[in-house]
Amino acid sequence: MTAQEAPTPTVRMWFDPTCPWAWMTSRWLGEVAEVRGLDVDWRVMSLAVLNEGRDLPESYAARMPRSMRLTRLVTAARAEGGDAVVKPLYDALGERIHHAARKDDDAIVAEALAAVGLPASLADETDAHDEALRASHAEAIDLVGDDVGTPVVAVDDVAFFGPVISPAPTGEEALRLFDGVVAAASVDGFFELKRTRTRGPQFATEGEAA
Repeated sequence: MTAQEAPTPTVRMWFDPTCPWAWMTSRWLGEVAEVRGLDVDWRVMSLAVLNEGRDLPESYAARMPRSMRLTRLVTAARAEGGDAVVKPLYDALGERIHHAARKDDDAIVAEALAAVGLPASLADETDAHDEALRASHAEAIDLVGDDVGTPVVAVDDVAFFGPVISPAPTGEEALRLFDGVVAAASVDGFFELKRTRTRGPQFATEGEAA
């Protein structure tokens, strides 16, 4: 049975909108989903929640409020508009945060909400949906353990941290990587495969595939 003939797996991805590595992974997985007809369940996990109580370098700790704000935003958007708004909102945020390298979060949030037709009032940060946010985060951590970060990708009931990729593969290369992840998930005793990163996130430029 070929990968194309195999049963369609259930795929979930947990992301923090501020994480450039999660953004790279989401570009790859989104392309695979379109070609293979996958209905990916896009969920949030928060680097701010993950790092609570940890002794962080000052520069990294300074990024945690942004993580909390934007994961709260996506969680509130899900509560308002349902699962269908999560990926479009993530796309709208990520294009501005990662591709445009913008830091003006008030404008970013307002523009992203407008782009997907969500109420502007969601821009007001609140802890009203923190229980749901923490439950989503805990679901990812329960699957992979707390010594990882974002992204987390699950194939059926098996989840991994990653894949950590740069640049995001496209076309046949993207499909081969996905088939490899599915194959790894099918092996009960498979836990880790890693090498040292030799490059940072490489985002597609205007006119190229994202």
